[in-house]
Amino acid sequence: MRPTLASLVHHSALKLTVRAGEDRLDVPVRWVHASELADPVPYMEGGELLLITALKLDAEDPEAMRRYVKRLAEAGVAGLGFAVGVHYEDIPAALVDAAEQEGLPLLEVPRRTPFLAISKAVSAAIAADQYRAVTAGFAAQRELTRQTLANGPEGLLAALATQVDGWAALYDASGAVVAAAPEWAGRRAARLTPDVERLRERPAPASSVVGGPENEDRVELHSLGTGRRPRAALAVGTAAALGTAERYAVHSAIALLTLTTERSRSLQDAEQRIDAAVLRLLLAGEPDHARTVAGDLYGTLLDAPFRIVVAESSSASAALAEAVESAAARAGESVLVVPEGGRLVVLAADEGAAVAACREYTSALEAARTGAVGDQPVGDETEPVVGLSAPVGPIAAAAAYKQAEQALSVARRRGRISVEHEQLAAGSVLPLLADDAVKAFADGLLRPLQEHDATGRGDLVASLRAWLSRHGQWDAAAADLGVHRHTLRYRMRRVEEILGRSLDDPDVRMELWLALKAGN
Repeated sequence: MRPTLASLVHHSALKLTVRAGEDRLDVPVRWVHASELADPVPYMEGGELLLITALKLDAEDPEAMRRYVKRLAEAGVAGLGFAVGVHYEDIPAALVDAAEQEGLPLLEVPRRTPFLAISKAVSAAIAADQYRAVTAGFAAQRELTRQTLANGPEGLLAALATQVDGWAALYDASGAVVAAAPEWAGRRAARLTPDVERLRERPAPASSVVGGPENEDRVELHSLGTGRRPRAALAVGTAAALGTAERYAVHSAIALLTLTTERSRSLQDAEQRIDAAVLRLLLAGEPDHARTVAGDLYGTLLDAPFRIVVAESSSASAALAEAVESAAARAGESVLVVPEGGRLVVLAADEGAAVAACREYTSALEAARTGAVGDQPVGDETEPVVGLSAPVGPIAAAAAYKQAEQALSVARRRGRISVEHEQLAAGSVLPLLADDAVKAFADGLLRPLQEHDATGRGDLVASLRAWLSRHGQWDAAAADLGVHRHTLRYRMRRVEEILGRSLDDPDVRMELWLALKAGN
């Protein structure tokens, strides 16, 4: 440990005597400084043992000594050493009283003890403390490395918590707690997720200190990774600031965790190529070949049921991929993620953690959105547009991909962030008629009838709507219009003449009905 005034007093060769401030001898001594200046404070940093002979001080003046000692105490001086037998045979009472009043430790230095001996003693103690810290740091590094190789990140965290006499936690890229040691620390670490998320916005490496509420620990947060966005984060909680040995241990843990969490770029590229190859084989209707290429890489993922997610917007799809992969990792499930230019394709187990994370991510964006309202196009390019297929088996992967694309197209048209294909089947086709191409078709088809009605020679559009809504029942439709059924028959013949189409054709009736609905 670092030298203190008490250790110097107990140093048998120095023969120091305490004259004041005996209850504060446990103060650490950062250095020893000898000065005869009337005000040495501008040349000190705090924590020093100041040695004087009172060559230029009126040490017998009570008022002068009160000012002098007060100035030293306010500067954070650890203590004052007074050499007797040089200018004063004993320490003047004025100085002793002032030191007692300020609570500043005052040590009597005998004539036979040179100031240099005190400096050497402090320097040797500091060097020994630093050597112990470095040695302990290397020992901690060896132990952390051994635990990492034997037990992975969990073993490292347990060893680190022991080294710092506190707790440690590892967070994934989304800010969720992956592991913690001791086990109770997981709850404490989870409360720091907002702080971890703020840290992730800063380029790695980054760190911050979180001072908890009263009676709570001091926590250091460190980002892990070498890219623009950190892949993980480390939290270290202790009762007090870290010492030198503990600091070595934390730095070693950061290096080891970075190595274990930061995969090489070549490995990432290789994995992405395998992912893309497996996806292409599935979409080509070759699930057996896809399993052969994948081997054990995806576990039972390719044995279904699974869903396919297609997302657009390159900037936001990266965050979506991060959320999906993190959720899958926490749940111990496999997921296939393939970037396709500005798109992202995800193949994930049905009702698994990855699919749930995708829904949670898009739902949070929908809730937070304050821009587009109703069926308006998505205007923010940083927002993803996501389509999710229904659950399928391996042989139907191509169909699932088409379903996801269809859902994506509908989401884009409706101004939604996410649409699931099952929602389309369970809903109505009418919202799809809002497409501009459909409206243009409806306007072109009905325009001749509308132009006829504008001349005041009949109400063909309303009559057509009533007749179609009554499935061609003349009496019911005529009653709705308040006209005779012969009048309605005449109007329908005029509709056929003007449009050049037969109302006996079910396709014609379907197109006219959709045109009427789209024109509302």
